[in-house]
Amino acid sequence: MIDDFAKEYLHSDLREIRETMLWKLDGLGEYDIRRPLTSTGTNLLGLVKHLSVSESRYFGEVFDRPFPEPLPRWDDAGKRGTDMWATEHETREEIVDRYRRVWEHSDTTITTLDIDAPGHVPWWPRPNVMLFNVLVHMLTETSRHAGHADILREQLDGATGTAAGYTNPRRDAAFWETRTAEIERAAKAAIERR
Repeated sequence: MIDDFAKEYLHSDLREIRETMLWKLDGLGEYDIRRPLTSTGTNLLGLVKHLSVSESRYFGEVFDRPFPEPLPRWDDAGKRGTDMWATEHETREEIVDRYRRVWEHSDTTITTLDIDAPGHVPWWPRPNVMLFNVLVHMLTETSRHAGHADILREQLDGATGTAAGYTNPRRDAAFWETRTAEIERAAKAAIERR
């Protein structure tokens, strides 16, 4: 049946991209996974923390299956944005372990419910949803943040890709300087042509 196929296909992709998010932390020290790498403070561990909060709400509260642990509320104006970074008292292990517990909770929701099971997302313009809508949303959200994580990780040590076995070949600094200069020349030439 196409519904079962679609649900398993989306769920499988979500499982893979979750693992990618955690792989982005591998081999990095505490400072590098926590430090702000953009002007808005985006950092690797914060992205994982954010995804655990989002996924717990979408596959939990939306389907009347609340995640059993306390998490920051998105409707608390004073706490808004605190899910995007780790405090000095939160450990990598706590955040990663919570993310994995969220997966288990979400996976139970996904496997238990039919793909057209109704849910309610009050902050969406069309709040009445199905599991299908939430699966697509969380796959998109997680993939978007995996893209952010890929760029952040590349800034730190040049590692890109979705898993250790699929990283781009390591090249030396001279290769990347030459490549960057080539791209810069092309960008300037395009402007001059206009």
